[in-house]
Amino acid sequence: MIVIPIKEGENIERALKKFKRKFEKTGAMRELRSRQAFTKPSVVRREQVKKAIYIEQLQREAE
Repeated sequence: MIVIPIKEGENIERALKKFKRKFEKTGAMRELRSRQAFTKPSVVRREQVKKAIYIEQLQREAE
């Protein structure tokens, strides 16, 4: 359960923004989307390797 402490007189839009940010960090929507269709473990592993290669290339370019 996500709990957002709201201070006295705080704007409702700001509280809603805090809620959305916390909800996004939990990864609930990402997990729901991933569970809609089965992905083979080999495909998941291949995507992870591709992502790792991409991130490594970005880090090497920044140096």
